[in-house]
Amino acid sequence: MGWLILALMGAVTFLYGLSVHATLLCLLVKPMPVLALLGWLHDAPPSDYRRWISLGLIFSLVGDVLLALPQDLFVFGLGAFLVAHLAYLKAYLSDCRRLALLPLMLALSVGAVLLGILISNGLGPLLIPVIVYGLAISAMLWRALARLGTDVPKRSALLAAAGAVAFVFSDSVIGINRFVMPFHAAPYVIILSYWLGQWGIAASAFAQKPR
Repeated sequence: MGWLILALMGAVTFLYGLSVHATLLCLLVKPMPVLALLGWLHDAPPSDYRRWISLGLIFSLVGDVLLALPQDLFVFGLGAFLVAHLAYLKAYLSDCRRLALLPLMLALSVGAVLLGILISNGLGPLLIPVIVYGLAISAMLWRALARLGTDVPKRSALLAAAGAVAFVFSDSVIGINRFVMPFHAAPYVIILSYWLGQWGIAASAFAQKPR
């Protein structure tokens, strides 16, 4: 519970900093929620699943820092989150390998629509990195949804699926805000859905059976 309180404190402080345009404060506290989730995750039952989720959170933390720095390190942040999604993908594959055609079609459709919107508005030199990232996050979503209705513990499957959906939503808003149509509430929508997604993914490890 202490870790989750720390995560909440960091989140509230970041949102306050965002509202008053306190750049330094935001830079200092932005990593706190994911750091706290990493500490909390240590209490989950040991398993390959927990190990890969932890790795995903570590690379997410790196991405958080890179995207928060004043320099435009978007591509490097994108790379860090790409590795995070691959780690989550590996976690989901560690306990479920069924093909799951319906989730596959859904994930591909979501990815295709989003990439279509972004590409039509021009990505320039970011075209290839964004396409690669889009494929990775679509694969992560597919494997998270594929665990639903299997012998994977129901709570774990639901939390991971909800977390993956929230993460995809957050990244979609980033793409739309950056490349299509910026809007004032975007930073709040992005960070809140991102934190909810990371919490769901991390919480899914607590419903796993120890191995």
